[in-house]
Amino acid sequence: MEKNLSNLGVIILAAGKGKRMKSKDHNKVVLRLADKPMILHTDHLLKSVGIKTIVVVVGFAKESVISLLGNKVTYAEQKKRLGTAHAVGIALKKLPGRIKHVLVLNGDDSAFYDKKTIEKLISWHFESNSVFTLLTIEKDNPYGLGRIIRSNEGKIISIVEEKDATKEQRLIKEINPACYLFKVDFLRKYIKKVEKSKVTGEYYLTSLIKLGLKNNEKIESHRMGSFVWRGVNTKDELAEAQGLFIGLKK
Repeated sequence: MEKNLSNLGVIILAAGKGKRMKSKDHNKVVLRLADKPMILHTDHLLKSVGIKTIVVVVGFAKESVISLLGNKVTYAEQKKRLGTAHAVGIALKKLPGRIKHVLVLNGDDSAFYDKKTIEKLISWHFESNSVFTLLTIEKDNPYGLGRIIRSNEGKIISIVEEKDATKEQRLIKEINPACYLFKVDFLRKYIKKVEKSKVTGEYYLTSLIKLGLKNNEKIESHRMGSFVWRGVNTKDELAEAQGLFIGLKK
């Protein structure tokens, strides 16, 4: 896999306001998870894998993120928070031309991934020659998380958010933790075609699944099955993440 890493970059999404955290001067990605800020867990993980090109999308309380990471990464500023596809579109402009594949992670929940998980995702992405490869995991309680919808053949058709899911779809335990690998050419071709959500007014990265399939692009998934992971959007979820993370490291 080492030979592929020279053309692989990473985009870390860290621009969100995290309204439910009620923080006025710190982005939630700088809050501590066990022994260090959440985004430092991610930064150190990527360095351990051997990925050197990292673009961090900043926005709300950007100084708190920049002061923590310093000049070790490149920054892209999302001045208007218009969704994940919008954020990635801004970050693409900062990627060097030699980068042909890009891993996209959230800065607030990717601390739970380990080196082996990321390496498996990267290997499958290259082996399958997919334009878009996403990690999926299974949660006993998937409430509030995007469900993975598959065809009878087992191929991903879409991701349905909790609020949009039918009663049957809410029973699905396979969810999207928002860990993606893309071919950069695919992103550049389709990201501007993502339509704005009529509900939130934002542009979502997951819309690229339907766009890709509609245009006969190869989209794959790497199924991790049952996996310890916790999205962090509230103080209660951060406390839960603390317990899970500490237990995971014992």
